[in-house]
Amino acid sequence: MKDNEVTAYPLLLKQIWHTPLANAPAQQIVYRDQCRRSYREAYARINQLAAALAASNVRRDDVVAVMDHDSHRYFECYFAIPMYGAALMTVNSRLTPAQIAYTLNHSQASLLLLHADFIPVIECVREQLTAIRTIIVLHDDEAVPQTSLPIAYEYEAWLSGRPMHFDFADFDENTRATIFYTTGTTGLPKGVYYSHRQLVLHTLAAGMALTAPPVRQRFHAGDVYMPLTPMFHVHAWGMPYVATLLGVKQVYPGRYTPEVLLRLMIEESVTYSHCVPTLLRMILTAAQTAGVDLRGWKVVVGGSALPQALARQALEMGIDCFAGYGLSETAPILTLAQLTHSDDSAETDSDFLLQQRCSAGRTIPLVDLRIVDTSLQPHAQDDRSSGEIVVRAPWLTQGYLNDADASAALWEGGYLHTQDIGVMTPDGYLRITDRLKDVVKVSGEWVSSLEVENALASVAGVKEVAVIGIPDSRWGERPLALLVVDPVLFNEAAAQQHIRMCVSQGLISKHALLTQFKQVDVVTKTSVGKTDKKALRAEHGSASPSLLGGL
Repeated sequence: MKDNEVTAYPLLLKQIWHTPLANAPAQQIVYRDQCRRSYREAYARINQLAAALAASNVRRDDVVAVMDHDSHRYFECYFAIPMYGAALMTVNSRLTPAQIAYTLNHSQASLLLLHADFIPVIECVREQLTAIRTIIVLHDDEAVPQTSLPIAYEYEAWLSGRPMHFDFADFDENTRATIFYTTGTTGLPKGVYYSHRQLVLHTLAAGMALTAPPVRQRFHAGDVYMPLTPMFHVHAWGMPYVATLLGVKQVYPGRYTPEVLLRLMIEESVTYSHCVPTLLRMILTAAQTAGVDLRGWKVVVGGSALPQALARQALEMGIDCFAGYGLSETAPILTLAQLTHSDDSAETDSDFLLQQRCSAGRTIPLVDLRIVDTSLQPHAQDDRSSGEIVVRAPWLTQGYLNDADASAALWEGGYLHTQDIGVMTPDGYLRITDRLKDVVKVSGEWVSSLEVENALASVAGVKEVAVIGIPDSRWGERPLALLVVDPVLFNEAAAQQHIRMCVSQGLISKHALLTQFKQVDVVTKTSVGKTDKKALRAEHGSASPSLLGGL
């Protein structure tokens, strides 16, 4: 190397550890009531895991799959596997066994770290797996369960005795770091992948946005973080990387149950989380039943639209909740519905604040987000001109694994197509009005299923609502509201009247007056807790004699 040459500093996940190890080495990482380690100890185990990978002849371009509950082990894998130079494949444990087998085969994962709870799933697809060479079992109990699978090691024994220092080499920052699979409306799951460079840039941009608010909603070094979205899904929204960079205390809850979540939130003084609306609703209900005080908890809500009625309930309980927006293909955070200092003033109308919190929010740094027409021409930021949301940012996935056609469609015209419909306010807040595939087209006009859902969610007795389009001989389509209700409190006439009021106030399309109602026991969810409108359309998408009526 010449005297005037400078060695490049690659953007690798290992660089995230410099600051917390220097500034907060004694900070804690907690797993349920079973494990409590300092950052220094956690980093030593990350080194041991890398040494174990090397001892097991894992190559630096191999794929290592993990199938676990949210745990300290998963946290170690988030770093050790990519830092070693391999790719971390996070297995969606809520998929069907056949889909799990497909994703393992398609990713070409050669090593599987498998929690004992999921052994039966892998046993039933064992003969279908084409690439897995080694299985390491993870468990919380003292004894490894009996299984016909060829288990090579138990995780703790695999790490035991390994050196606590591993030489994590520099390599190309564009090296693939993670792979996971997203389920769409049709076809097989699609593999989404990210490089070290993309994940570091997402961590920096998301971290800057999350720490920016002057008072409320701010994520800071004094917070206690606990994820409430599964770690197999979009890097748990990238938040474990942000939390580590900030050196905050982290709490991992394992398998989700309301009792465990509430206990950990109280005992560990959790102050910052993220989740989907369904889980937030479950936690609020459990807290009210148990008389648990959740004041001071800050929670980002995404995955589905945050209903204003749910946000209001959380705020009344002292919870600082607000929405965020992103996709599996965007790593995921694109926008956050944080309130600016002027928004948060005492003079600002509370209904206005609620609308801001429940919007998709404003873009985080480095995100170029546009509302466009079919020719990719941008619409005005007038809170009225709707179109598809397209986006560019330096961390977006470059495509789908081994799927050139889908990748080309994703990036048609040089922007990533979200398939979401939205509008932008003059002050930069994004409102999602629907998915392209979920919008209800009545007599040639779009009716936002999300806006009708938000209206009905505030009706007394409505526990949950999903709106889909059903065929109609006169109108082409009309909205069908599927309602989970409290039969004592719910009144259909009140729901009809509320829709009429929202239409008269210009809050929703006049075609929402054609909405029909149907009571259901449950609104079907996807594997990550989102409303599964594909399944709902398949089940309820034709006219039914059980409809309660229309408006």
